[in-house]
Amino acid sequence: MSDAAPTDADERVKKESFFSKLMKKPELGAIAGVILVTLFFLATADEAMFSLSGIMNFMTPAAQLGILAIGAAMLMIGGEFDLSIGSMVAFAGLFFAACVVTWGLPLVLAIPLTFVFSACVGAINGTIVIRSGLPSFIVTLAFLFILRGLSLVGLKWATGGATQLRGVRDAVEGDWLAPFFSGDAFGGLFNWLATNGFVDTFKSGAPKVPGIPVEILWFILIALIATYILLRTPVGNWIFAAGGDKTAASNSGVPVNRVKISLFMLTACCAAMVAIITVMDAGSTDARRGFQKEFEAIIAAVIGGCLLTGGYGSAIGAFFGSIIFGMVVIGLTYTNFDQDWFQVFLGSMLLIAVLFNNAIRKRVTGER
Repeated sequence: MSDAAPTDADERVKKESFFSKLMKKPELGAIAGVILVTLFFLATADEAMFSLSGIMNFMTPAAQLGILAIGAAMLMIGGEFDLSIGSMVAFAGLFFAACVVTWGLPLVLAIPLTFVFSACVGAINGTIVIRSGLPSFIVTLAFLFILRGLSLVGLKWATGGATQLRGVRDAVEGDWLAPFFSGDAFGGLFNWLATNGFVDTFKSGAPKVPGIPVEILWFILIALIATYILLRTPVGNWIFAAGGDKTAASNSGVPVNRVKISLFMLTACCAAMVAIITVMDAGSTDARRGFQKEFEAIIAAVIGGCLLTGGYGSAIGAFFGSIIFGMVVIGLTYTNFDQDWFQVFLGSMLLIAVLFNNAIRKRVTGER
Protein backbone atom coordinates (compact mmCIF):
# COMPACT_ATOMS: atom_id res chain seq x y z
CA MET A 1 0.00 0.00 0.00
CA SER A 2 1.48 3.27 -1.09
CA ASP A 3 1.97 6.14 1.31
CA ALA A 4 -0.64 8.87 1.26
CA ALA A 5 0.28 11.93 -0.72
CA PRO A 6 1.49 14.78 1.47
CA THR A 7 -1.23 17.25 2.26
CA ASP A 8 -0.96 20.69 0.73
CA ALA A 9 -0.13 23.58 2.99
CA ASP A 10 -3.19 25.35 4.35
CA GLU A 11 -3.68 28.33 2.06
CA ARG A 12 -5.34 30.21 4.93
CA VAL A 13 -2.05 30.30 6.82
CA LYS A 14 0.09 33.05 5.43
CA LYS A 15 3.82 32.90 5.97
CA GLU A 16 5.36 36.20 6.91
CA SER A 17 8.83 37.09 5.74
CA PHE A 18 11.55 38.28 8.12
CA PHE A 19 11.52 41.65 6.36
CA SER A 20 7.79 42.09 6.99
CA LYS A 21 8.23 41.18 10.65
CA LEU A 22 11.08 43.66 10.93
CA MET A 23 9.11 46.47 9.30
CA LYS A 24 6.28 45.98 11.81
CA LYS A 25 8.56 46.75 14.74
CA PRO A 26 7.50 50.12 16.25
CA GLU A 27 11.04 50.91 17.34
CA LEU A 28 12.50 50.55 13.84
CA GLY A 29 12.31 54.29 13.11
CA ALA A 30 13.96 55.21 16.41
CA ILE A 31 16.82 52.77 15.89
CA ALA A 32 17.33 54.14 12.38
CA GLY A 33 17.23 57.65 13.84
CA VAL A 34 19.93 56.83 16.39
CA ILE A 35 22.15 55.47 13.62
CA LEU A 36 21.63 58.54 11.42
CA VAL A 37 22.19 61.00 14.29
CA THR A 38 25.32 59.11 15.34
CA LEU A 39 26.69 59.26 11.80
CA PHE A 40 25.86 62.97 11.62
CA PHE A 41 27.80 63.77 14.79
CA LEU A 42 30.67 61.48 13.86
CA ALA A 43 31.05 63.62 10.74
CA THR A 44 30.51 67.06 12.31
CA ALA A 45 31.29 66.94 16.04
CA ASP A 46 34.51 66.95 18.00
CA GLU A 47 35.77 63.42 18.62
CA ALA A 48 35.46 64.06 22.38
CA MET A 49 31.69 63.61 22.05
CA PHE A 50 32.13 59.86 21.70
CA SER A 51 34.72 59.51 24.43
CA LEU A 52 33.57 57.87 27.65
CA SER A 53 32.95 61.23 29.34
CA GLY A 54 31.16 62.55 26.25
CA ILE A 55 28.85 59.53 26.16
CA MET A 56 27.99 60.04 29.83
CA ASN A 57 27.31 63.72 29.12
CA PHE A 58 24.59 63.02 26.57
CA MET A 59 23.24 59.88 28.21
CA THR A 60 22.47 61.71 31.48
CA PRO A 61 19.77 64.03 30.03
CA ALA A 62 18.65 61.19 27.78
CA ALA A 63 18.11 58.99 30.84
CA GLN A 64 16.14 61.63 32.74
CA LEU A 65 13.91 62.25 29.75
CA GLY A 66 13.77 58.54 28.95
CA ILE A 67 12.25 57.59 32.30
CA LEU A 68 9.43 60.05 31.56
CA ALA A 69 9.18 58.92 27.92
CA ILE A 70 8.80 55.24 28.84
CA GLY A 71 5.92 56.10 31.16
CA ALA A 72 4.39 58.31 28.48
CA ALA A 73 4.83 55.54 25.88
CA MET A 74 3.06 52.96 28.04
CA LEU A 75 0.16 55.37 28.52
CA MET A 76 0.02 56.22 24.80
CA ILE A 77 -0.06 52.53 23.89
CA GLY A 78 -3.01 52.30 26.26
CA GLY A 79 -4.81 54.98 24.26
CA GLU A 80 -4.26 58.03 26.48
CA PHE A 81 -1.55 60.58 27.09
CA ASP A 82 -0.51 62.90 29.89
CA LEU A 83 0.37 66.55 29.36
CA SER A 84 0.91 67.12 33.10
CA ILE A 85 3.98 64.90 33.44
CA GLY A 86 6.43 67.83 33.42
CA SER A 87 4.47 69.71 36.09
CA MET A 88 4.29 66.46 38.06
CA VAL A 89 8.10 66.46 38.21
CA ALA A 90 7.99 69.85 39.95
CA PHE A 91 5.10 68.88 42.24
CA ALA A 92 6.63 65.54 43.25
CA GLY A 93 9.99 67.28 43.72
CA LEU A 94 8.35 69.75 46.10
CA PHE A 95 6.72 66.94 48.09
CA PHE A 96 9.97 64.96 48.29
CA ALA A 97 12.03 68.00 49.34
CA ALA A 98 9.44 68.87 51.99
CA CYS A 99 9.64 65.31 53.31
CA VAL A 100 13.41 65.37 53.82
CA VAL A 101 14.00 69.05 54.64
CA THR A 102 10.83 70.38 56.28
CA TRP A 103 9.66 67.20 58.00
CA GLY A 104 13.09 65.57 58.43
CA LEU A 105 12.06 62.14 57.19
CA PRO A 106 14.70 59.55 56.20
CA LEU A 107 14.79 58.45 52.57
CA VAL A 108 13.37 55.04 53.45
CA LEU A 109 10.12 56.86 54.25
CA ALA A 110 10.38 59.94 52.00
CA ILE A 111 10.86 58.02 48.75
CA PRO A 112 7.92 55.59 49.13
CA LEU A 113 5.69 58.44 50.34
CA THR A 114 6.63 60.47 47.24
CA PHE A 115 5.72 57.57 44.96
CA VAL A 116 2.41 56.98 46.78
CA PHE A 117 1.60 60.69 46.66
CA SER A 118 2.40 60.86 42.93
CA ALA A 119 0.42 57.69 42.19
CA CYS A 120 -2.60 59.25 43.93
CA VAL A 121 -2.33 62.33 41.71
CA GLY A 122 -2.07 60.06 38.67
CA ALA A 123 -5.13 58.13 39.85
CA ILE A 124 -7.09 61.38 40.12
CA ASN A 125 -6.06 62.25 36.56
CA GLY A 126 -7.10 58.85 35.26
CA THR A 127 -10.36 58.71 37.20
CA ILE A 128 -11.47 62.09 35.88
CA VAL A 129 -10.69 60.97 32.31
CA ILE A 130 -12.61 57.70 32.73
CA ARG A 131 -15.60 59.04 34.68
CA SER A 132 -16.09 62.25 32.69
CA GLY A 133 -15.41 60.81 29.24
CA LEU A 134 -13.33 63.89 28.43
CA PRO A 135 -10.23 63.49 26.26
CA SER A 136 -7.10 62.97 28.33
CA PHE A 137 -5.61 65.89 26.40
CA ILE A 138 -8.07 68.30 28.07
CA VAL A 139 -7.90 66.83 31.58
CA THR A 140 -4.11 66.61 31.73
CA LEU A 141 -3.71 70.04 30.12
CA ALA A 142 -5.72 71.42 33.03
CA PHE A 143 -3.53 69.52 35.48
CA LEU A 144 -0.43 70.89 33.77
CA PHE A 145 -1.40 74.34 35.05
CA ILE A 146 -2.89 73.15 38.34
CA LEU A 147 0.20 71.22 39.40
CA ARG A 148 2.59 73.94 38.26
CA GLY A 149 0.61 76.52 40.23
CA LEU A 150 0.41 74.29 43.30
CA SER A 151 4.19 73.78 43.13
CA LEU A 152 4.73 77.54 43.17
CA VAL A 153 2.25 78.13 46.00
CA GLY A 154 3.58 75.17 47.98
CA LEU A 155 7.19 76.33 47.68
CA LYS A 156 6.28 79.78 48.94
CA TRP A 157 4.46 78.19 51.86
CA ALA A 158 7.32 75.81 52.69
CA THR A 159 10.05 78.45 52.42
CA GLY A 160 8.26 81.54 53.70
CA GLY A 161 8.07 83.24 50.31
CA ALA A 162 10.99 81.84 48.27
CA THR A 163 10.49 79.87 45.06
CA GLN A 164 13.30 77.42 45.80
CA LEU A 165 13.65 74.92 48.63
CA ARG A 166 17.29 74.24 49.51
CA GLY A 167 19.05 71.96 51.95
CA VAL A 168 18.18 68.61 50.36
CA ARG A 169 21.80 67.50 50.02
CA ASP A 170 22.55 68.21 53.68
CA ALA A 171 19.33 66.49 54.75
CA VAL A 172 20.11 63.22 52.93
CA GLU A 173 23.87 63.17 53.58
CA GLY A 174 24.91 59.84 55.01
CA ASP A 175 21.58 58.17 54.29
CA TRP A 176 22.15 54.60 53.12
CA LEU A 177 19.61 54.97 50.29
CA ALA A 178 21.16 58.15 48.82
CA PRO A 179 23.69 56.37 46.52
CA PHE A 180 20.82 54.52 44.80
CA PHE A 181 19.20 57.78 43.66
CA SER A 182 22.05 60.27 43.39
CA GLY A 183 25.61 60.50 42.13
CA ASP A 184 27.61 57.88 40.26
CA ALA A 185 27.59 54.11 40.59
CA PHE A 186 30.56 51.72 40.43
CA GLY A 187 33.05 54.35 41.60
CA GLY A 188 35.46 51.65 42.84
CA LEU A 189 35.44 49.95 39.45
CA PHE A 190 36.23 53.18 37.63
CA ASN A 191 39.06 53.96 40.07
CA TRP A 192 40.50 50.51 39.34
CA LEU A 193 40.15 51.11 35.59
CA ALA A 194 41.93 54.45 35.96
CA THR A 195 44.73 52.92 38.02
CA ASN A 196 45.31 50.29 35.33
CA GLY A 197 45.15 52.78 32.46
CA PHE A 198 41.87 51.61 30.93
CA VAL A 199 40.12 55.01 31.17
CA ASP A 200 41.29 58.62 30.87
CA THR A 201 42.49 60.30 34.04
CA PHE A 202 43.31 63.76 35.32
CA LYS A 203 46.89 64.66 36.25
CA SER A 204 46.09 63.69 39.82
CA GLY A 205 45.31 60.16 38.64
CA ALA A 206 41.58 60.42 39.32
CA PRO A 207 39.35 59.08 36.53
CA LYS A 208 37.70 61.71 34.32
CA VAL A 209 34.53 59.65 34.58
CA PRO A 210 34.03 58.76 38.27
CA GLY A 211 31.24 56.27 37.55
CA ILE A 212 27.96 55.71 35.78
CA PRO A 213 25.27 58.26 36.73
CA VAL A 214 22.53 56.37 38.59
CA GLU A 215 19.79 57.76 36.33
CA ILE A 216 21.32 55.87 33.40
CA LEU A 217 21.06 52.59 35.31
CA TRP A 218 17.46 53.33 36.32
CA PHE A 219 16.71 54.26 32.69
CA ILE A 220 17.98 50.92 31.40
CA LEU A 221 16.26 48.94 34.16
CA ILE A 222 12.89 50.65 33.65
CA ALA A 223 13.12 50.14 29.87
CA LEU A 224 13.79 46.42 30.34
CA ILE A 225 10.95 45.98 32.84
CA ALA A 226 8.50 47.92 30.67
CA THR A 227 9.46 45.89 27.59
CA TYR A 228 9.02 42.63 29.48
CA ILE A 229 5.58 43.72 30.72
CA LEU A 230 4.45 44.74 27.23
CA LEU A 231 5.72 41.69 25.38
CA ARG A 232 5.70 38.84 27.88
CA THR A 233 2.77 39.33 30.27
CA PRO A 234 -1.04 39.38 30.09
CA VAL A 235 -0.94 42.95 31.38
CA GLY A 236 0.95 43.94 28.25
CA ASN A 237 -1.78 42.39 26.11
CA TRP A 238 -4.37 44.33 28.11
CA ILE A 239 -2.51 47.59 27.50
CA PHE A 240 -2.38 47.04 23.73
CA ALA A 241 -6.01 45.93 23.68
CA ALA A 242 -7.21 48.90 25.74
CA GLY A 243 -5.47 51.30 23.37
CA GLY A 244 -6.49 49.50 20.19
CA ASP A 245 -10.23 49.06 20.70
CA LYS A 246 -11.46 49.58 24.24
CA THR A 247 -14.99 48.33 23.47
CA ALA A 248 -13.75 45.04 22.02
CA ALA A 249 -11.22 44.75 24.84
CA SER A 250 -13.88 45.30 27.46
CA ASN A 251 -16.14 42.73 25.82
CA SER A 252 -13.24 40.28 25.93
CA GLY A 253 -12.88 40.68 29.68
CA VAL A 254 -10.04 43.23 29.77
CA PRO A 255 -10.44 45.61 32.75
CA VAL A 256 -9.98 48.65 30.51
CA ASN A 257 -10.74 51.35 33.08
CA ARG A 258 -8.43 49.80 35.66
CA VAL A 259 -5.65 49.45 33.08
CA LYS A 260 -5.91 53.08 32.00
CA ILE A 261 -5.98 54.44 35.56
CA SER A 262 -2.97 52.26 36.44
CA LEU A 263 -1.08 53.68 33.45
CA PHE A 264 -1.79 57.24 34.62
CA MET A 265 -0.42 56.22 38.02
CA LEU A 266 2.66 54.70 36.36
CA THR A 267 3.32 57.88 34.40
CA ALA A 268 3.08 59.96 37.58
CA CYS A 269 5.49 57.59 39.34
CA CYS A 270 7.99 57.95 36.48
CA ALA A 271 7.78 61.71 37.02
CA ALA A 272 8.38 61.14 40.74
CA MET A 273 11.47 59.07 39.96
CA VAL A 274 12.94 61.87 37.84
CA ALA A 275 11.99 64.39 40.54
CA ILE A 276 13.79 62.44 43.28
CA ILE A 277 16.93 61.96 41.19
CA THR A 278 17.18 65.57 40.00
CA VAL A 279 16.32 67.09 43.39
CA MET A 280 18.95 65.00 45.15
CA ASP A 281 21.57 65.79 42.50
CA ALA A 282 20.86 69.52 42.61
CA GLY A 283 20.35 69.66 46.36
CA SER A 284 17.24 71.81 45.92
CA THR A 285 13.92 72.04 44.14
CA ASP A 286 12.05 74.83 42.36
CA ALA A 287 8.72 75.45 40.64
CA ARG A 288 10.16 75.30 37.11
CA ARG A 289 11.62 71.81 37.47
CA GLY A 290 10.43 69.60 34.61
CA PHE A 291 9.36 72.61 32.51
CA GLN A 292 8.16 71.46 29.04
CA LYS A 293 9.33 67.89 29.72
CA GLU A 294 5.82 66.68 28.92
CA PHE A 295 6.28 67.69 25.28
CA GLU A 296 9.78 66.26 25.06
CA ALA A 297 8.62 62.96 26.58
CA ILE A 298 5.74 62.67 24.12
CA ILE A 299 8.07 63.54 21.23
CA ALA A 300 10.52 60.83 22.34
CA ALA A 301 7.66 58.32 22.57
CA VAL A 302 6.35 59.25 19.12
CA ILE A 303 9.84 59.05 17.61
CA GLY A 304 9.99 55.63 19.25
CA GLY A 305 6.95 54.49 17.27
CA CYS A 306 3.97 55.25 19.53
CA LEU A 307 0.75 56.42 17.90
CA LEU A 308 -1.41 59.16 19.39
CA THR A 309 -4.42 56.94 18.61
CA GLY A 310 -3.10 54.17 20.87
CA GLY A 311 -2.63 50.43 20.53
CA TYR A 312 0.82 50.62 18.94
CA GLY A 313 4.32 51.38 20.20
CA SER A 314 7.10 50.07 22.39
CA ALA A 315 9.15 50.98 25.45
CA ILE A 316 12.38 50.24 23.58
CA GLY A 317 11.34 52.75 20.92
CA ALA A 318 10.94 55.42 23.62
CA PHE A 319 14.34 54.37 24.96
CA PHE A 320 16.04 55.08 21.63
CA GLY A 321 13.93 58.19 21.04
CA SER A 322 15.26 59.61 24.30
CA ILE A 323 18.84 58.81 23.31
CA ILE A 324 18.29 60.79 20.10
CA PHE A 325 17.15 63.73 22.22
CA GLY A 326 20.20 63.50 24.50
CA MET A 327 22.61 63.21 21.60
CA VAL A 328 21.16 66.27 19.86
CA VAL A 329 20.84 68.56 22.89
CA ILE A 330 24.40 67.84 24.05
CA GLY A 331 25.96 66.97 20.69
CA LEU A 332 25.40 70.43 19.23
CA THR A 333 27.78 71.82 21.89
CA TYR A 334 30.53 69.71 20.30
CA THR A 335 29.92 71.25 16.86
CA ASN A 336 30.12 74.69 15.30
CA PHE A 337 26.35 74.80 14.81
CA ASP A 338 24.20 77.32 16.65
CA GLN A 339 22.54 75.48 19.56
CA ASP A 340 19.24 77.18 18.75
CA TRP A 341 18.95 74.69 15.89
CA PHE A 342 18.09 72.08 18.52
CA GLN A 343 14.36 72.78 18.53
CA VAL A 344 14.27 72.85 14.72
CA PHE A 345 16.00 69.48 14.64
CA LEU A 346 13.71 68.01 17.31
CA GLY A 347 10.56 69.18 15.53
CA SER A 348 11.85 67.81 12.24
CA MET A 349 12.62 64.46 13.88
CA LEU A 350 9.07 64.34 15.23
CA LEU A 351 7.53 65.03 11.83
CA ILE A 352 9.81 62.57 10.02
CA ALA A 353 9.13 59.89 12.64
CA VAL A 354 5.36 60.26 12.32
CA LEU A 355 5.49 60.15 8.52
CA PHE A 356 7.87 57.18 8.56
CA ASN A 357 5.81 55.20 11.08
CA ASN A 358 2.58 55.87 9.20
CA ALA A 359 4.09 54.88 5.85
CA ILE A 360 5.58 51.68 7.20
CA ARG A 361 2.40 50.69 9.04
CA LYS A 362 0.24 51.25 5.95
CA ARG A 363 2.66 49.35 3.72
CA VAL A 364 2.74 46.35 6.02
CA THR A 365 -0.95 46.25 6.97
CA GLY A 366 -2.31 47.23 3.57
CA GLU A 367 -4.13 50.30 4.89
CA ARG A 368 -4.95 53.13 2.54
